[in-house]
This record gives sequence, C-alpha cells and structure tokens, in this order.
Amino acid sequence: MTTFSPASAASSDQAMWGRILTLHAQVEHQLTQVLQRKHGIGLSEFRALECLVQAKDGELRMQELADKIGLGQSSVTRLVGRLFSAGFAFRDLCPDDKRGVYAVITDDGRQRYADARGTYSEVLSAALNTAGATPELAATVQALRSAL
Repeated sequence: MTTFSPASAASSDQAMWGRILTLHAQVEHQLTQVLQRKHGIGLSEFRALECLVQAKDGELRMQELADKIGLGQSSVTRLVGRLFSAGFAFRDLCPDDKRGVYAVITDDGRQRYADARGTYSEVLSAALNTAGATPELAATVQALRSAL
C-alpha cells in the first residue's frame, strides 16, 4: 500500500511544474522565432493584438491589457508604444475618466493579426507535437491536450 506524504506530493508537484515550464519555454521560443521572422511581430505583440481583436470595440484599458497578457504596467506601455510605431494600435483617453488610457487596434493591426494567426496555430501544434514525441514531455503534452 502506498502512503501519501506531503513531501512526496510536493516533490511530484515540483517535477510536474518543471515539465510544464520546460514545455512552455520550448513552445514560446518557437512561436517567438517564427512570428518575428514571418510577420515582424513578437509573441507579446501577437497576444496584445489578439486581445484587442477580441475586445468590444477593439479597445482595452491599458491595465486590462496588461492583466490579460501577463505584463506589468510599464511593459505594456512599451508594448503599445511598439504597436503604435508599427501602425497596429493607438492610445486613446477614456471619455469618462481622463486618467484612463485605452489601447485601440487599427485596421492594419487587425490585418497583421489575421495574417499571423494561422502561423501561430500551425507553429503551436507543431511545437506541441515535437515536444509530445520526447519521452520526458510526452505525458505532459498528452495530459494537457486531454484536459480540454
């Protein structure tokens, strides 16, 4: 009979988390390289455009965008600055609260996202397939795919 011990559970959780982080790093690396090479945008820019495309009226408060893509306020400010420089988004003041700033997607931003979306999906699937073929990550990929 196997007994449960908090130490073994913690060790198992740590090993599982380590595999997830390894998988995440490998997939993100591949996505970053291909999006930059084929579409001239980084992974954070792609994710920001995706959030803006999905948002009502194509706009989000800067803090909401930061929360959705997992960046801090200053990082998302720089990110939106890069999107602005590329013509993919602009900043707009909130009409109700002049301190509130929105990021708003442009038509060029929508088009760049549409162009990159297929590439993102293809690279993501290929990266997961590659990782799933390795013995150390096969069970993790399988578990994640079956969780949906």
